[in-house]
Amino acid sequence: MAAMKHLREACVRAGFTPLIIKRLATIVPNVSQVDNSSNFLNNIPHRKHPGILHLKCVKLPPELVQAISFWVAQSPIRDMEKKSKSFSNYLWSRKRPIELKDLRKKAQLLEQKLRKDAEVLVQQKGGSLDESDKLKQKVLTAIRQTTFHWEELKYTEELSFLYMVSRMDANYAAVSRAFHEIQKRVPDFQPKTLLDFGSGTGAVSWAAHNIWGESLKEYMNIDCSVHMLSLAEKLMRGISESQELCFSGVYFRQAFPVGPQMTFDLSVSAFSLNDLPTYAQRIAKVKNLWKKTNNFLVLVENGTKEGHQMLMEARDVILKEADKVKEDAHVFAPCPHHLPCPRMLLDNPLPCNFLQQYEPLPLSWNPPHKTEKFSFLILSRGSRKSMEPWPRITQPVLCRKHHIHVHLCCADGTLQHAVVTSKKHSRDLYRCVWNSNCGDRLPILTPSIESILEDKSTLED
Repeated sequence: MAAMKHLREACVRAGFTPLIIKRLATIVPNVSQVDNSSNFLNNIPHRKHPGILHLKCVKLPPELVQAISFWVAQSPIRDMEKKSKSFSNYLWSRKRPIELKDLRKKAQLLEQKLRKDAEVLVQQKGGSLDESDKLKQKVLTAIRQTTFHWEELKYTEELSFLYMVSRMDANYAAVSRAFHEIQKRVPDFQPKTLLDFGSGTGAVSWAAHNIWGESLKEYMNIDCSVHMLSLAEKLMRGISESQELCFSGVYFRQAFPVGPQMTFDLSVSAFSLNDLPTYAQRIAKVKNLWKKTNNFLVLVENGTKEGHQMLMEARDVILKEADKVKEDAHVFAPCPHHLPCPRMLLDNPLPCNFLQQYEPLPLSWNPPHKTEKFSFLILSRGSRKSMEPWPRITQPVLCRKHHIHVHLCCADGTLQHAVVTSKKHSRDLYRCVWNSNCGDRLPILTPSIESILEDKSTLED
């Protein structure tokens, strides 16, 4: 009651009419309990409302940039620009390895189609059907032409170096954005231990140290490639291999830690799930990572359909496993619910992805700024009751002269298209939406969200 009194007094001093105050209370009924309502409307500007999560342009740590620039200058690799761009394009377009049962099903459907087409052709022109061997050959040819041929990547010394040149800055930016969400929403979280599966060149450790360097005491980097681990350690030492590591507590291992006592406050897998050859191995690794997690599990992948699908597989498996053993596990971000992803239910499924701008490595072929498109998933242990069920903005906000279009993923598992106006929904909500970007959360509660919806549509509109 005291908080509501201060809220009304602050609104009156700011010149809000009783009608706007009433609408604000309707749209954001519990804001005083989660956001410190008096500061939310009085001292905190709308561009910093509690749902803002996007980051400005991310910069790599200066010591990391210096080390990479030094080793690039010393590298004997020829045509580095061409090779790095080609490798980056390959990683972006890479698909999951197709499962054997799916391949057989695809072949059977294709064989039925070709046989049916052949029968129609015989009826029209006469003759006889193709022999079974010819039909099988046609099926095999069609399968080869329409199926992605997944191959395991062997990270040699040169390929590891090209990965660093082409992907380390982008990986750092995407992981920093995911970590920023935890830091912003749970400022009291101070992890002491970090596990990075598929650590590669160590971008995750650098990003974590930038945010939680004061509390983190152990960085466990796991990667099966000796060359990747060697390069990551070299970057940690700067421009001289004899120097001490840039920050202490960093360990490099090829084997995954075993034993129930080996757990970590923060577990991460960034751009690594697609390196596993089967669905079963991906799921087993995700389950293992979850067992090693005390607080948060962070998964980051390419912002493609393939990357999003792998994250949804991991999400569903962990939530089902948690239900079986009656364990508290919930989706911290980006989903505001535990229901099936509404984007996957569309006639034309779309990936749930976000953008992060960053300053790339200072190489001659890089522009001043780049943007990374990525998908991420953060799973958390503990009760979900303390988490606000605010909807997530899933597309760029479209600001018009007197209204704003915003697309939301809501706590009831639906996609909503809201049209917000200052006249109907209060100046405060209007300005909060105006200052929001894709990936931010809108500080309104789900029971009242229908009060701002003027048009319900899917992303296909």
